[in-house]
Amino acid sequence: MSIVAERNPEKDPEQWVTGDEPPTGPQESYLGTLAREAGRDVPDDLTKAEASQLIDELREQTGRGGQG
Repeated sequence: MSIVAERNPEKDPEQWVTGDEPPTGPQESYLGTLAREAGRDVPDDLTKAEASQLIDELREQTGRGGQG
């Protein structure tokens, strides 16, 4: 594990303090792009945490999930 990863561990979106808030503008925009590429619809009532999880899923599906 890198030093950066140890200092800034990735937190599960379900455990975010603000996870139940509406998605951010950038999340909504990126979700729209990914959903179009994947031929999927984005639910209207997503939370910020759910949007993050869907982004991860769609990135994998569309091949945009490459690392660094």
